Amino acid sequence: MIIELPLGLGPVSAELLLIILPALATLVVFALIFGGDGLTKQTRRRIERVRTANSKTITPEEIVSIRRSNTDSEIAFLDSLIKRLTPRPELLRLRLASAGYGSSLGRYLSICLVIGLIAFSSLQFFDIVPLLVSVLVGLFAAIMLPHLGLSLMIIRRRNRFIANFPEAIDLMVRGLKSGLPITESIKAAGSEIPDPVGTELSRITNTVRLGESLEDALWDTSKRLNIQEFNFFTVALAIQSETGGNLAETLSNLSDVLRRRRQLKLKIKALSSEAKASAYIIGSLPFVMAVLIYLINPGYISDLVEDNRGIILICLGFLSFGMGIGVMYKMVKFEI
Repeated sequence: MIIELPLGLGPVSAELLLIILPALATLVVFALIFGGDGLTKQTRRRIERVRTANSKTITPEEIVSIRRSNTDSEIAFLDSLIKRLTPRPELLRLRLASAGYGSSLGRYLSICLVIGLIAFSSLQFFDIVPLLVSVLVGLFAAIMLPHLGLSLMIIRRRNRFIANFPEAIDLMVRGLKSGLPITESIKAAGSEIPDPVGTELSRITNTVRLGESLEDALWDTSKRLNIQEFNFFTVALAIQSETGGNLAETLSNLSDVLRRRRQLKLKIKALSSEAKASAYIIGSLPFVMAVLIYLINPGYISDLVEDNRGIILICLGFLSFGMGIGVMYKMVKFEI
């Protein structure tokens, strides 16, 4: 199909337009996300007001609010669009906070859009599949790839937190034994332990300084992290605040329990590594054999893709393959 463009630009095929338009949209989104020097207009205005605070009197209208921002985008239209069309935005914000991703929800959704457009444009450029399949693949890539990437970020951050959290508890115990209150001990541990433990503990102390109770700050952090080890710590402090007792001894025992818990997880991982390696090898054999057969005799395996019956068999094979992976995953996964 040939389309005659206005302004004397000449005829252009519809397939070429389907490639050019998503590419231009991707460039525009990239420019909106990463354009400029990294500072928003609002941030520049605040910095300028701070710089000139000593040289002029700031009116009440110019005073910057310290309330937590509830906007997902700097553009009002996009912000309202995100709030209306995004399903369960609070859950997505919580996942972003759990991953330590400091950007707004609008930037995350923009990245999803860019990934979907890149996948769609790539399939259309190489003319691999029909238009409808390209659209479906683009939607799948826009939804699943950022979701999987965010899940990996959450898992890595949780593992780092679990590895360093017993050391932070030991610092709190030493602070309590030296006569410091629990809030000061948490502050000291937050300044000594690296991210993410130090960041989360410092956030707790800052929240307490703003007037929130320690128990509420701990439960908010526990909801954001969703880590059992931190839940144990929160419950221990909540019970001690109500019943009393030797908090230093309680936290010392908790640190020992967390270390033994991590050692048991590593032992289970070592014992199940052989079964996992076998599963990886057996699971990769169908794909390796398909590639080898295609290299030796392409016509022999092409009938499986070109015939509708072969496509049905491939779908059934992937279904049984996924079920087998799920069963093996459940067999080697242990809850401690």
